[in-house]
Amino acid sequence: MRPGKTRVVILGGGFGGIYTALRLEKTLRRSDDIEVTLINGDNFFLFTPMLHEVAASDLDPTHIVNPIRKLIRRANFLRGRVTGVDWEAKVVQVEHGDDGHGHEVPYDHLVIGLGSVSNHFGLPGVSEHAFDMKSIDDAISLRSRLIECLETADTECACELRRELLTIVVAGGGFAGIETAASVHDFLSEAKPFYGNLRSESIRVQVIHAGEEVLPELGPALGGYARKKLEGRGVEVFTSRKVASFTGRVVTLDDGTRSSAATLIWTAGTSPHPLIRSLDLPKERGRIAVDATFRVPGHEGVWALGDAAAVPDCQGSGFCPPTAQHASRQGRILADNIVAAIRGRGEPRPFRFRALGQLASLGHRTGVARILGCNFSGFVAWWLWRTVYLFKLPRIEKKLRVMLDWTLDLFFSKDLVQFQGAPRHSASRPPRELMASVGAEGGGS
Repeated sequence: MRPGKTRVVILGGGFGGIYTALRLEKTLRRSDDIEVTLINGDNFFLFTPMLHEVAASDLDPTHIVNPIRKLIRRANFLRGRVTGVDWEAKVVQVEHGDDGHGHEVPYDHLVIGLGSVSNHFGLPGVSEHAFDMKSIDDAISLRSRLIECLETADTECACELRRELLTIVVAGGGFAGIETAASVHDFLSEAKPFYGNLRSESIRVQVIHAGEEVLPELGPALGGYARKKLEGRGVEVFTSRKVASFTGRVVTLDDGTRSSAATLIWTAGTSPHPLIRSLDLPKERGRIAVDATFRVPGHEGVWALGDAAAVPDCQGSGFCPPTAQHASRQGRILADNIVAAIRGRGEPRPFRFRALGQLASLGHRTGVARILGCNFSGFVAWWLWRTVYLFKLPRIEKKLRVMLDWTLDLFFSKDLVQFQGAPRHSASRPPRELMASVGAEGGGS
């Protein structure tokens, strides 16, 4: 960083951090007295609403990620892991490189947008064996897992394990859970004809949801429609139940029900980035407490937004939901507030935003949506889902690549190529280990 400049450092390259940086670049394009630095563990921005389509082989993984260096041109970018903040010295402590050597990045204004991670609530076996759906690695690992289960289940020696291998349990009936369950079911159903020993009745996709109806954010009418559509295709939906444990072969629910399943996909809870817990900042429900302008009380020049912050909802009660729609708009307002604070242009502007709508894809060219208070379902909602998110996807190059993927999907079946990479974590039990342990563990269905 160059001396004599006001230094703005942004932690996190998710929706909140990226849109803060983009807005600062736009606002400061003719200024050279403010220097912006974005720090993130990955060198790309992930468009999470399309993550389930990567897991189901509908989209190429590289088509929903954008290199941060191509998104932000004037700001500095540092790929590294934030390990702490020295509030007195006003420096961010970062590790990066193969050797994990440390750096101290000074700041005048600090934006914390570190996002969230999966929360397994300490349930036995879930952290060790379940697949999350938060990162591009998660989606690629899940896709590989599904293909490995198909390949193993098709062999004669796996006939006793076939149903277990092809039973996929999705924990969580929100947007991520329902879209993932629908995509996984479509993928397995379309792949089945290429595996001569598999039958439709062997494929089971189950959704476990703690609430009374899936997609509660959309209301009972659309939630009921979504459930009816999924169940009509064979997806089993269990409401008012929770996953209690997972052995890698058996999912146990809180009512004692047990299901033999080789794969559990976890979308049932998130928590702020682990670093948030270690920061000496005021907290609200585990997130950083901020006012309506994103300032952290008692810490001059420190701001927070997105999943990492408890942002007051000025349009209602409580706090803003941790959605991409809110985080991206928070980033724009926060950037304006930082510039106003630096330039001395009055008080920062509070964040006021009412969600324009919410959409969910249900596969088979159907979906559900609520836009400006109006409900849509079926093909129209699916078309809205694709149109809205294609428009929101950054950079024309990526839009065209996704459009090409979707067009080819109309004419060709899903790709079944499995890339044998490193396991997502060492405790993930591959199907071949299940075959070696037949009879070692019990289970119901």
